Formats: sequence, structure tokens, C-alpha cells
Amino acid sequence: MNRYLQLFFSFLKIGVFTFGGGYAMIPIIEKEVIDNRCWIERKEFLDLLTLAQSAPGPISLNTAVFVGYKLYGYRGALTALAGVVLPSFLIILTVAIFFTQIRHNQIVDAAFKGIRPIVVALMFAPALGFARSISGVATAVAAAVALLIWYAGISPILLLLAGAVIGILLAARRGKEV
Repeated sequence: MNRYLQLFFSFLKIGVFTFGGGYAMIPIIEKEVIDNRCWIERKEFLDLLTLAQSAPGPISLNTAVFVGYKLYGYRGALTALAGVVLPSFLIILTVAIFFTQIRHNQIVDAAFKGIRPIVVALMFAPALGFARSISGVATAVAAAVALLIWYAGISPILLLLAGAVIGILLAARRGKEV
């Protein structure tokens, strides 16, 4: 199969079978690009996720773009993006067309209420997976940052910038090229 078609269908599958937004897609993207396709190593995937989280836009789209670009340049980025976006676009278009007819349907309402806890679990799964792959100090820092965001209301952007500056200073202190 053509490499672009393979990339497109991989991200199309991710887009079709993932509910709950970008964070819910992370474990599925991880399984597809690391375990199933062996396109990217786990550490590199964590770096891509960090970059995807830092860039403007949804993390799932950014991750698809970064994986596609890493594999096949700009064409790969566009191919992966098209694959991951197409299912959502078609579903939202269909729902928008028929929403007025189903919005008060009790079955639809019950289904959405049943999906909510699953989406929360899908969002926590990648965090737990990443916590296993980092040191105890990094896990403690991650927990402290989460508390600062949730309880102190500090902007995640400021914390990301502070983390970048601290990382650069630590690398410079160790004598690594920045």
C-alpha cells in the first residue's frame, strides 16, 4: 500500500474510533504509531506530545501533523491531518443536519451521559502512561504543576514558559549545548 494511504488510513481509523476529543485520542495514536506501525519511538512520541501540547490548536491535530511531518514532510503532515479530521467533520456535519430532530431524544441524552465517564478515563490513561516513563522528580513536578493550575489558577502558558526556561538553564549548567 502507498505510504501516504497507509498514513491516511491509520489516522482515519484514529479519528473514527475516538470519542472525547484530543486527549482521548492520545492512547490510540500512541498504540498506532508506536506499537502497530513502529513509526516513532516512545521517547520521541513523548517529545512530540510535549510540542503538540505547547503549540496552538487541538493536541490530536497537532500530534497528527507532527507525526506526518516526521515521517514524510509536508505531504505527510497534510495526509495525517486529513485522515484525523475527516471523520469528525463528517460526524459533526451529520449531527448538525439532524440535531434538531434528536436533541430531546432520551436515548441520545442517556448515551451521552454514559460516554462522559469513559472520556474522563481516556484522558487520564495517557497521563498515567507518561508518569511511568518519567523519573520520580519529574512526576512530582508534574503533580505540583497540576495543583498550581487547578488550585492557584496559574496560567498553563506561564508554567510552560517557566518549564522551558528552567530546562534550558539546567542544560546549560550541565554543559550541554542549548
